Order: sequence, then C-alpha cells, then structure tokens
Amino acid sequence: MNNTGTRYGPGASGASQALSLPQQIQRMDTDRIRSYRENLAFYNGVQWAGNARSRERRLTFNYARIFVDKITSYLMTGLDFAVESLPPAGRDESRKAEEALYRIYEDNNLEQLDYDTELDAAILGDGCFKVTWDVREKRVRVSAPDVQGVFAWWLGDDVSRVWRVASSYRLSSDEVQMLYGKRPGRQRAQSNVIEAWTDRRFELWIDDALFERKDNPYGFIPFVVYPNLREPKKFWGVSDIPALIEPARELNRALSQLSLILELSGNPIAVLENIENSQDIAVRPGAVWELPEHARAYLLDLLQGGGIKLHADYIDLLYRTLHDLSESPRTAFGDNQRALSGVALEMELHPLLQKVKRKRLIRSAVYRRRNEMMLRLTERMTGESFGPHRSRIIWGPLLPQDRGRLVRDEQILISAGIHSRRRAMQELGLEDPDTEFNRWLDEESRLHRKT
Repeated sequence: MNNTGTRYGPGASGASQALSLPQQIQRMDTDRIRSYRENLAFYNGVQWAGNARSRERRLTFNYARIFVDKITSYLMTGLDFAVESLPPAGRDESRKAEEALYRIYEDNNLEQLDYDTELDAAILGDGCFKVTWDVREKRVRVSAPDVQGVFAWWLGDDVSRVWRVASSYRLSSDEVQMLYGKRPGRQRAQSNVIEAWTDRRFELWIDDALFERKDNPYGFIPFVVYPNLREPKKFWGVSDIPALIEPARELNRALSQLSLILELSGNPIAVLENIENSQDIAVRPGAVWELPEHARAYLLDLLQGGGIKLHADYIDLLYRTLHDLSESPRTAFGDNQRALSGVALEMELHPLLQKVKRKRLIRSAVYRRRNEMMLRLTERMTGESFGPHRSRIIWGPLLPQDRGRLVRDEQILISAGIHSRRRAMQELGLEDPDTEFNRWLDEESRLHRKT
C-alpha cells in the first residue's frame, strides 16, 4: 500500500506547497484508494479476473465475505468499558464520566456503528471515527466517515504524530444550502466538500474553493484513524481480503469445472468412431442407428478411473488453504466433530484467537482515545467536570466459558483482596456494576438492621 500521506507535510517542495488542499488530495494515496475499491468489490462477489469466454461457466462461492464476517463477529464479542478515577478525583467523578459515556453510546447507537465500522475496516484495511458536537441537539455526535475520503498528514517518520486530517465527501445542492447557506454555482447537482482539521485550525472547502477558515472549536483533531492490522512502520493498515484472493479464485474455478463435468456426465456424450458422416443419424428416444462395419458407438464416461476424486481432493486442499490463510479453523464455524472443550478447543482455535488479539491491541487504543474525546468534548461544551480519570476497554471471552468456575475464581480473588467486588462484576459481564454494588450494600445494611 502506498503511503503518500507525508508528501505535502513538512519539508515538501515549493511546487507541492503551492497546490491548494483539494489539488493535493486529488494526487494523494491513489494506490490506497484503488486497493479499497478492489477489496470491496471482491468482498461483494466480484471475484473472477478478466472477461468471461463464450459459454464459460463461472460460479462464485463467496468465502471471503464469510471469513471477514466471522472474524468481525469474534472481534466484537462482549465489548464494554469502565472508567476509573485518578487521584485526586473521587469515585463520584468517574461514575459521572461513565454515565456520560453510556449516554453517548445510547444516543449514537454505537454498538451497531462499531460493528459496521469494524466490518468496513476488515474489508478495506482502515477504519475511522469522527467525534463532533451537534449544535442543534446539544449532544456529542459520533460517526464513521468513509475512509476512502479520509487523508492524513504526519510528522517525519513518526506515523503516530498526526498533525492534520482531511475528510472529503459529496453533498447535494440542497444539503449544501441547508448546512452552509451556500447555493452551488453552475447548477451543480452535487458539490465536493472537504473538511481539514488540525488541533488549532479548521478549514472548509466547497467545490475547490475555501469557504471557511476558523479556530478549531474543540482543541483537538476530532478523528480517530486506525488500521485493521498494522504493517510495521506504515500508517495505513492491511485488509483481511488480499490473503484470500488467490485461493478463493482458484476454488471458484475448480468448483465451476467440477460442476460442468457433473452436468456433462448426467447428459452423456455419444461418441461415434470410424464414422465419416453423421448427418443421417437421428438423435431421439428409441432411435436405431445402423453403423458401418468396423464402426462403433458408446457413451463418454467422464467419471471413469476415479477422476472425480482427484477434483474433490483438490477442492478440499483449496478449502483447507482458505482456512489456513484466513486463520479461521473449521471449528470456528461450529464444526467440532471431536467434541473438543477446554484447553483442547483453545488450541484448535489458537490461530483465530491470535488474530483477534492482534486486532484488539489496536482497537483498545482506538476506543480509549474515542472515549477520551467524547468526555473532553462534553466537558468543553457543557461545563461538566469529570476530573482525572482513565477508561479501560473490556473485551468479552472468545471461547465458551464455565460461568460457575469464573464465579468461584472471582470469589477467591475478592477474599484474597486482589479484586474488588466491582472489578469482579465487570469481569463477569455485568453492564452496570455500580448499581448492582449499591443493591448489594442496601441488602447488607437491611440484614444487619434485622439482626
């Protein structure tokens, strides 16, 4: 993937610096944008290369979609968060912050948005969240811009120090009029809009013309751009699709060929040997053919000699190759013929677990950063104060769990003073540990009063 994000950063040539932002964007990341389109097309079933020949059979078995959907489902299992106070803040501040985050999650339906964005990131290779303040509704709004229109600039060789992000999208003339009070010229049906953000400045471009430039009202860049899987020393990520392209295409070809062979075997071909002219041979039920001496007729058996098994074995090999390259064993699809459980099941699913862990390392930082931006924006726009705090991302277990064993383990940890009751509730998946803990305190106080 071509990293051209630094082309117009510090140290760029004078000719590059003279280009307007829309002109820069038109020349940036062309390889990245093209790979996005190719990966998305393959995910949607456009998997045959080149044009079809006359009467060529092309069957498409879209395993790429199934594998991407499967890994995304495993990745997003049981996603939750907790907010912890830092000195000198007290528990009340962290609870207020946690309640504010839950309210934002519900207002923006982030459970669905997060899943859709992760699926998009797995297909394209990158994901993006945008956190802004809705002036009309007086609340934080979280969206997921299409990364095909997102561009980033970073400092030197440190891809973690992003100093500008631009988002390009298209709006109808009515939408431009409604949002910005501007009627596009030359009777345009749509306008190209570009938002450019640094931590200090905001620019808005409409149809290649600078419409607005002002101070950044948030004090930070309201975008979180992240890779699906990180390629070392690169800003943009790696899609799950490229590893599946070759085996998926070969599987489609092999199955299409086998399908044709089986069809021809069901409608056998009559072979005539030592016949110079077959014009008078009638092909109809009950027809009787008179063959010359030394001539013979027979049906062509395409399945003789065990040839069909060779095709089936090759297809099975391709099938295993797809599972290996996707890091998704057949057991992940519920095919647990050996009735594995516990450590044996974990070892069987180990490739999938490792891939999910690699993704979760990236996502934990992304969701922490997004939570921080949502709380900072709430403080800035409403005047609320949440005090020093940190958010912790909690991921659900990937394998079936023995809940009774988990409860016993947490009970031991609480008795030993290693875990608090609130932490134990979080580990067991309770959505509101504070409410549950307050109920427990109330029950304890009632019992003590009765005794």
